[in-house]
Amino acid sequence: MTTNVLILCTHNSARSILAEAMLNHHAARLRVGVCAYSAGSAPSGRINPLALAVLADAAISTKGARSKSWDEFAGPDAPRMRVVITVCDSAASETCPLWPGSPVRAHWDYPDPSNAPGDETARRAAFDVTRQAIGYRMLQLLQLPLASMDDASLHSALLEISRS
Repeated sequence: MTTNVLILCTHNSARSILAEAMLNHHAARLRVGVCAYSAGSAPSGRINPLALAVLADAAISTKGARSKSWDEFAGPDAPRMRVVITVCDSAASETCPLWPGSPVRAHWDYPDPSNAPGDETARRAAFDVTRQAIGYRMLQLLQLPLASMDDASLHSALLEISRS
């Protein structure tokens, strides 16, 4: 059985895109039945080029990546999510749609690398640090026995990961 995970950030242009790509990459590499998706409440319609660049540098596929609305995942025909993770404070404070199946929710905040100061080299480094931090938590998520965990245990484990 595949566990579907939705990662949310307001604009779905950087952090949530990084998280979707990293989780799908690690799940495929480790042969874990997890499929990641990402979306935003107010999608920008484009992915930040630095997010794409650091993923390419790390040999992480971005095939099919696009900035999209969370409405795509709230309808009856959408994939059923087991987990919804917000990765920015503004998305965490927004009223989310009612997700089919009432998935377990968690918040893993990361600073927005799009706001990093400095030249392009410094900003690219900020994107790469964010990619690595997200990747670390995604690896922890993939170590959980997702198929056998009840919602309360899964929520507790996701909170514990947020503290790492």
